[in-house]
Amino acid sequence: MKQVYHIAIIASTDRALALAAAISREIPEAAVFSTRPEAVAGVTYIRSISSFLEEHFTTYTSFVFIGALGICVRSIAPHIQDKTTDPAVINLDDHGFFVQPVLSGHLGGANQLAKQVARILGAQAVITTSSDLQDIWALDTLGRRFSWTTTAGSPMNSIISLFVNNRRTALLLEVKDQGTEWLTRTRPAFVDIYYKLEDIPLSDYELLIAVTCRKYEVITPVLYYHPAALHIGMGCSRDIEPDLLEASLLRQLEVHGFAREAVKSIGSIDIKHDETAFLQLAEKWKIPFHTYTAAALNSCEVANPSEVVKSKLDVYSVSEASALLSSGNTRWLLEKQKITVASGKKHTVAVSLDAALERRAQIAIVGAGPGDARLIAISGKELLETADLILYAGSLVPEELTHYAKNGAVVCNSAGMTLEEQMTLMEAHYAKGHLIVRLQSGDPSIYGAIQEQMSLFDEKGMEYFIVPGISSFQAAAAVLKSEFTIPEVVQTIILTRGEGNTPLPEREKLQEMAKHRATMCIFLSATIARNVQAQLLEHYPPETPVAVLYRVTWKDEQVFTGELHELAAIVRNNKLTRTALIIVGSAIGARKNRSHLYNPDWKHIFRNQKTNAANKKDTL
Repeated sequence: MKQVYHIAIIASTDRALALAAAISREIPEAAVFSTRPEAVAGVTYIRSISSFLEEHFTTYTSFVFIGALGICVRSIAPHIQDKTTDPAVINLDDHGFFVQPVLSGHLGGANQLAKQVARILGAQAVITTSSDLQDIWALDTLGRRFSWTTTAGSPMNSIISLFVNNRRTALLLEVKDQGTEWLTRTRPAFVDIYYKLEDIPLSDYELLIAVTCRKYEVITPVLYYHPAALHIGMGCSRDIEPDLLEASLLRQLEVHGFAREAVKSIGSIDIKHDETAFLQLAEKWKIPFHTYTAAALNSCEVANPSEVVKSKLDVYSVSEASALLSSGNTRWLLEKQKITVASGKKHTVAVSLDAALERRAQIAIVGAGPGDARLIAISGKELLETADLILYAGSLVPEELTHYAKNGAVVCNSAGMTLEEQMTLMEAHYAKGHLIVRLQSGDPSIYGAIQEQMSLFDEKGMEYFIVPGISSFQAAAAVLKSEFTIPEVVQTIILTRGEGNTPLPEREKLQEMAKHRATMCIFLSATIARNVQAQLLEHYPPETPVAVLYRVTWKDEQVFTGELHELAAIVRNNKLTRTALIIVGSAIGARKNRSHLYNPDWKHIFRNQKTNAANKKDTL
């Protein structure tokens, strides 16, 4: 397959060519050009920079000049047209000290390219754009980043000026997607977040930024970002005039405050698959046109069923039902409207919001990790930063994790609450459309006791999802500097617990598990260590390495090692509690590719290996 190049690197000195080679190795889509006539591998000869740019200035998306900044500026000056179409241009001195954007910093991506090249070379990126220097949103490229359409109620330059000067800004988030979650996490201090326009005291703000499918009549300067979110269902008279249908639809969107830029699709009944007005509208607006069978449309419960439509098309609804089918939603932003256009022909229209973008309540069951607050997954941390309610078990989850909570979030230690009390609290927040985080210790799937909670969520129709976490057995392996699976030694890890008040299935008794001599991680069993030891000794050698880890990765972590026959004594002498994890197996402390198999701390194992080897030799 032929290599496609999007970036042109222009270099002429020895130092410049060396830097160009380093850049092109890391950025495969970059081609290197030079005015030096002698052949250099991987470099294309050009007669002059000016003639090359005259022919190729619009061919490449980006240019990297290596050399004097003045040469770069004079070379590109005759070709500069418009910041919305000009390629990105950056300049790098041939010693590799400084990289600076020259043209199309934001819109063309020169700022990002400069940072990328600086990282490759260990150079300093010289960025002068105010939003980059302040590490705040670049409003002119934000829409493109998240595939939103950008419209402004005031000149864009004046809006950007207000923002980079840190004027008080209200951020309205009426939909929810990856972009709005990112805005929530990266909100500058001078920006306040709202979810409904009526909740915003607009007189307190100099700028409104709205991620929405609507348009509003407001005096405050406003910048709109419109995700593709609206699904329009339509029925119409046969051969309705395309221009009249479009004008009527635009009028309906305007009257009801919807943004034309937010329309994602048009839908109708399948007998309209060749309706010219629909086909032309979809093509002009660059959106899909979906059609549905009568059976599919009749599967939807609609707000305004029509017996007349049923008699003609054998369906109770076209517009409302097709809007639901296209959006995946169960309700409408706009129920069926009947309109007659100038020619006397008629059409109907209904609008639904894409279900994936609807801002609704959610419950996140988040694995908090083993104890150290820094070991939570990035997605878990981001959820804590945006949650409206955080429930955590204080005895098992460090309180430091709740410090990620945003201002105004409700944070509750559930240790003293019954499950019913927790559910009552979660239901109250869920009814308000809030994000609820239920923090579970370690990974929720391992002794997380979430099954009962999920059953209740299912019964009540409450949406939830799970974010995995690091389990304490994984943290134990890190603390012990051990790989729990060692080739030719042990290849299996068993996660289990001893039999206390809660019985174990007969096939999962510890003595049955011990037959495998796998690396065994035993949870919730410190209080029955003597019984655990006795059951394991039925199959593990007494000198098998054992480790007991108390509150692994917590600030008061304690780690005790020894041999299996010492397990009960280790637990008893150190007064260890139920928060201790027991690890048993030959993999503890094992090392590979050394003159001996095991760490010197486990010399007894090394002796056993030598004895076994000698016995094997005698046998042979």
